[in-house]
Amino acid sequence: MVATHDMNPRSTLRAWLGVAAITASLFVFLTTELMPVGLLTPLSTSLDITVGVAGLMVTLQGVSAGLGVPFIVAWSRRVNRRALLTVLLAILALGNLITGISPNYALILTTRLIMGFASGVFWAIGVSMAMRLVPERHANRAASIVMSGISIATVVGIPLGTMLESLTDWRATFLLWSGLSVLVLLTVAATVPSLPSANAVSVREVFGLPLKNVPLRLVLFTVVLFVLGHFGAYTFVRPYLESSAGATPAFITVVLMVFGASGAVGNFIAGHTVGRNLRGSFVVGCAGLVVSLLLLLAIGDGPAGSVIALVVWGLSFGAVQLCQVNMTLNAAPETFEAAMSLNTMAYNTSIALGALFGGLFADHLGVTSVVWFGVALTAGSLLLNLTTGRRAARATAAEQELTTSGY
Repeated sequence: MVATHDMNPRSTLRAWLGVAAITASLFVFLTTELMPVGLLTPLSTSLDITVGVAGLMVTLQGVSAGLGVPFIVAWSRRVNRRALLTVLLAILALGNLITGISPNYALILTTRLIMGFASGVFWAIGVSMAMRLVPERHANRAASIVMSGISIATVVGIPLGTMLESLTDWRATFLLWSGLSVLVLLTVAATVPSLPSANAVSVREVFGLPLKNVPLRLVLFTVVLFVLGHFGAYTFVRPYLESSAGATPAFITVVLMVFGASGAVGNFIAGHTVGRNLRGSFVVGCAGLVVSLLLLLAIGDGPAGSVIALVVWGLSFGAVQLCQVNMTLNAAPETFEAAMSLNTMAYNTSIALGALFGGLFADHLGVTSVVWFGVALTAGSLLLNLTTGRRAARATAAEQELTTSGY
């Protein structure tokens, strides 16, 4: 459990409004990061680049979000988390504005690189902020609510961006998200109380965690593999469906909404199962990722088959997404913010590499090869968890016993 600090009594309503504001923050950060997924084709056409090169918008933001976060979180360990979050949202709003009016692709990539630093820091501090706003007994519920922002982003955000692009253009989509980021910033300022930094450690201690914490190290390896596989394939799902199933922009919008809705259901189901069997929940979800991608290859050449594959994919991803956060918390409960910064580094760097490798496969071997890439990596994550999960669980139990004993 993340340690909560003593706060002056405040209304329950304001506390949960603060949790809602942090959830909205996750929504705008994630939709900004993944918006190019639904816009790759019009982006590449408008800017006269290949879809693989357009995918670098995801890659570069993931690189900076991943590699920079442990340093920034450690360097800002004495900064009030409310103030830090408002700065991050201001960077997001400005970055979306610049993206929407940028005259060339080089400026867009530079902007996305800077925005990535802000996105990575949010992922490291957001969940722990929400858990500190409410009484300790409700901390896990607050974390689940914040993580539901992922489902909201995939159900509403990314499909909405795709729909707006079909009605206007891709630039208008980013301009709208700039305004939305400003609204979320104002909401955070109005509802989130002062949160002095807590549970933060130095850069040296951050990078030392996986060296001495075996369960955390195994979680990070597991995350790298399934994120590489998932986002390698998901980044290019639009070109794949267009080439294999002749999908129209309207169908892409619908199927992405189906994926997101399924993710919400998977998140909800996992919310009830992780407490009973966390490892089993992850294994089932990760196996579902493998199966869904194989279904996409087998029956994804038609509308019905595509929808079935995306439903299974969404359900599975919603489950593993919540599981991996709980796995990180279980592995390092006393240094959760620092552990989440490493998780964010692994996660976002893997998003970047998945998009990069996927782009190389798409440009040189065709988009179908990207799906096979996803199958291989998600299967690798599943096998790693199956072969090491019990050892990690025993190590976690031993560490918790030592902590309880006072050693």
